[in-house]
Amino acid sequence: MSRAADVSRISRLFRRGAAPPAWLVVALACAGQFLVVLDVSVVNVALPSMRADLGMSAPGLQWVVNAYAIAFAGFMLLGGRAGDLYGRKRMFLVGLALFTLASLCGGLAQDGWQLLLARAVQGLGAAVLAPSTLTIVTSAVAEGAARARAIATWTAVGAGGGAAGGLVGGVLVDTLSWRWVLLINVPVGAVVLLSSLRRLPESRAGDRRRLDLPGAVLVTAGLGVLAYGISQTEAEGWTAAATLVPLAAGLALIALFLVVEARTAAPLMPLGLFRARAVSSANAAMFLSGSAMFCMWFFMTLYAQNVLGYTPLEAGLALVPSSLAVLLGSKSAPRFMPVLGARNVAVIGTLLAAVGFGWQSLMTARGDYLTEIMFPGILMMLGAGLTATPLAALATSGAAPGEAGLVSGLINTSRTMGGSLGLAVMSTIAAARTARAAGGGGGTPEALTEGYALAFRTGAGVLLGGVVLMVVWLPWGKGAGPAVAGVSGVSASADGEVVVDGDAVVGAEGAASRSAEGAASRSAEGTASTSFEK
Repeated sequence: MSRAADVSRISRLFRRGAAPPAWLVVALACAGQFLVVLDVSVVNVALPSMRADLGMSAPGLQWVVNAYAIAFAGFMLLGGRAGDLYGRKRMFLVGLALFTLASLCGGLAQDGWQLLLARAVQGLGAAVLAPSTLTIVTSAVAEGAARARAIATWTAVGAGGGAAGGLVGGVLVDTLSWRWVLLINVPVGAVVLLSSLRRLPESRAGDRRRLDLPGAVLVTAGLGVLAYGISQTEAEGWTAAATLVPLAAGLALIALFLVVEARTAAPLMPLGLFRARAVSSANAAMFLSGSAMFCMWFFMTLYAQNVLGYTPLEAGLALVPSSLAVLLGSKSAPRFMPVLGARNVAVIGTLLAAVGFGWQSLMTARGDYLTEIMFPGILMMLGAGLTATPLAALATSGAAPGEAGLVSGLINTSRTMGGSLGLAVMSTIAAARTARAAGGGGGTPEALTEGYALAFRTGAGVLLGGVVLMVVWLPWGKGAGPAVAGVSGVSASADGEVVVDGDAVVGAEGAASRSAEGAASRSAEGTASTSFEK
């Protein structure tokens, strides 16, 4: 009996070698997603240290965040399609290897341009990696309660990465140096990469459509050049050639992108989707929302460290309540949508965030933590969590069933693109106001505070404009909410991790997770493999 039992156990081990257990597949996919989401927010508390060490300018500091976000936004849909064509495991490995190598280069950077280049390559790696993570999870577990638990694990890991980013970054900067917010990815990425190489199964959709590489390159280049032109306005003015040339070039590249998308057989962004009112209005609203909320974490961390004198760890701890608030908002939104309707929940969330932005704009150079960081931060991020989920639900409700995943990816692209351009605008506005307030005397705490406060006032105005757009353009009626509640469930959870992005975290981190869902759920449709049910 004992020998028979041993033989049975050995045979099971061999079978598992061919078909790895589902829990291991889910764990590896979640580890990759955690890295992508964490890296959106973990750099925020390290920004002042990066600037001091590498001699970066204050306006140029935005590119530490934007280089990652623009590359991620421009290539995320392409990454999802590449997984369909060439295999999800293969793209997961390529993206993770690129991300890990770029992290090493960024951590060893000796000049500002080297860091920015590494961050852009990180964004490209994340765009290739992230869309495969959810598809790998759903392919490994059969549909039903087990898959629901696996997806819940995936979203929780993403949310944890977003919420923990500021705290992890603060600990690393305080105990080691800013370089470790990037270098920490190297050993973790290497372990996940080697394990995934041996244990992850391969899958693909069998779709023979080609990749729209020209579209991805054009939209990414257009966004980057346009954001650069906006950042030049503070130093050169709006009429200088150094400003007008990149602005015109950026607009021309985006226009060319639209032409390519209208004519290609397999577009990255099918323009016909925007004929549906729900899709076009929700994407426009998400663009405006992201353009304001993406900036929150960026300016809050600078205010805490540059003005109030917080250490990186103290700044990370100070923003923990805001991280928890966005989780609460994103988890609560699906409960309110059947009662109030998706449009009304989005409006309420945006109004709440606008109040938070307005409150934050009253900051002073000797601010109190409770009234000038914690409470306004909670309002901003609670509103962000309440807003993103119903907008994603409305956009998806306006699409055909086979296009739901694509539309989910598009709305995440819209938010990240809006956040990238919004950060460029807000950083320029803040820098110009600080320069005028300082009168050539350098960035005093009072002058910096005036610049940050103006950025938050501008953000409040943008959000109020978003409210008007939602009231006028978004579909009416409670039916819009409940009809799509099931579709938005995973989006709600993933969005709660926020990034950072920060919205700045919401914008960046939520985009990372939900982009994975959006691009990957399309790929995952119908690909669940019963061989990994165990």
